[in-house]
Amino acid sequence: MTNQHPYLVLALVSFGVFIAADDLTVISTMLPQMIFDFEIPLPAGLDDASWIISAYLITHVVAMPLMGRISDLYGRRAVFIGCMALFAVGSLIVAQSITLGTMIFSLIENYIDKSTTVHEVTLNFLIFSRVIQAIGGGGVVPVAMAVVGDVFTEERRAFALGILGAVDTLGWIIGPLYGAFWVNYFTWQWQFYINIPISLLTILAGWMLLKPTDQSEHAESGGLDWLGAILLSLALTLLNIGLAKSGGQAATGVSFDFSTPIPTWQQVLPYIMGGSLALLIFVIVERQVSNPIIEIRMFAIPNFTLACLINFVVGFVLMIAMVGVPLFVNGVLAVGTTMEDFIKTAAMSSGQILSALTGAMSVLSIVGGWLCARTGYRLPTIAGLFLMGVGFYLMNGWSTEATYMVMGFHLMIAGMGFGLVIAPVGTAVINAVRAELRGVASGLVVIFRLMGMSVGLSSLTAWGLHRFDVLSQAYELTELGRHISGITAQIMNEIFLGSALLSFVAIIFAVWLRTTEKIKL
Repeated sequence: MTNQHPYLVLALVSFGVFIAADDLTVISTMLPQMIFDFEIPLPAGLDDASWIISAYLITHVVAMPLMGRISDLYGRRAVFIGCMALFAVGSLIVAQSITLGTMIFSLIENYIDKSTTVHEVTLNFLIFSRVIQAIGGGGVVPVAMAVVGDVFTEERRAFALGILGAVDTLGWIIGPLYGAFWVNYFTWQWQFYINIPISLLTILAGWMLLKPTDQSEHAESGGLDWLGAILLSLALTLLNIGLAKSGGQAATGVSFDFSTPIPTWQQVLPYIMGGSLALLIFVIVERQVSNPIIEIRMFAIPNFTLACLINFVVGFVLMIAMVGVPLFVNGVLAVGTTMEDFIKTAAMSSGQILSALTGAMSVLSIVGGWLCARTGYRLPTIAGLFLMGVGFYLMNGWSTEATYMVMGFHLMIAGMGFGLVIAPVGTAVINAVRAELRGVASGLVVIFRLMGMSVGLSSLTAWGLHRFDVLSQAYELTELGRHISGITAQIMNEIFLGSALLSFVAIIFAVWLRTTEKIKL
């Protein structure tokens, strides 16, 4: 790609990534109002309500490698604009989901089971709308990373990716606050309406700044590998559903309760086995076709594989923080005279101390890019993983006497570590492959982080449920309530210590990162 305004292009794609990241987390503060508007019964309908979030997350994961590869074949401009258009359409039908779902119900009422209600149809249409929105939002991220790889030289690429990582993190931070604003002062629908003019302006800017020459001059013949796309989508979907189910109710982001019965293997195993089988078939197929959607030989490049493994660990540990900290606050430190006061106090306190982690992560991602440009991938990645380990090791000491100021300091240290790793990992992947593979490579490295987050969530829940069952046996049922705080603190200390050890172990991967790669596919 040739462009005379690389920083204008960076601003453009960063904005697209920001609004996509915002919609990953904005739903969390709007979900209670949406549950009320769609008349979802609680607690029986909690699993259905969780799909408002889960459908977006799973589709987001699936879309990344597919859209990244399509951009390799057909050009960044066409795919970036197409993704933003899908995001806008998805936002519109999400906002209109009650009206459109009711219309659909009136059309099919005579052809469906009489027990089906209009609210079930509208909820299903909302979930479908979130899927459409997520295809666009998920596709923007790898395309943006590939665009940065195209318009910036290797010397400036790391710093630009650091800025992109900071914007992505900022979107995560602002999302819940943004959602709360619309619910408090307007309605949740307006959050999605506002996406439409923003997306249209982004499309216009994309048309002007991303020239037709953005299309890869070296795209492989034969078009998209549709069989590979279907198998990869099936594998990622089944694996993510299985991991979500293994995480129990914690996967919804609504409940953090270690006393919830752990899902049986009969519920989880079919998804994990089905996804693994689809992934195995996908690898076999990709090794045979002439135009694979993922060039399996990329994993023969040391930097590519090491960066993906490091990003998996980053995702795993990041999810432990994002879920474990609210769990610690809810189970150990929250106070209130009524349940409503208790919930509000816990939510406010969790948000405030987590901002220390996400704020440091956002700022240090730019520093990580600056360091990477001057020292290579290895030093900032090692420093970042070390700080992650130190932060979580300090969190291992949290007790019922912990103060929010100390907790925030420990989270800031961990957040600095997360931030330092973002740019070097992304840069190592993009620099490891030739230009026409940057899109799919960018998608894959982000996929590894998201899969790490899914595994981290299910691991946290499984370990928490197991340890709660073991530790609670030391007390009679009548006195168990007095010891819940101490038990929760001990469980979370163990999980934080495990995360620290995993961060330190990942330094081994970082040591082997090389500034120059001899093999480039």
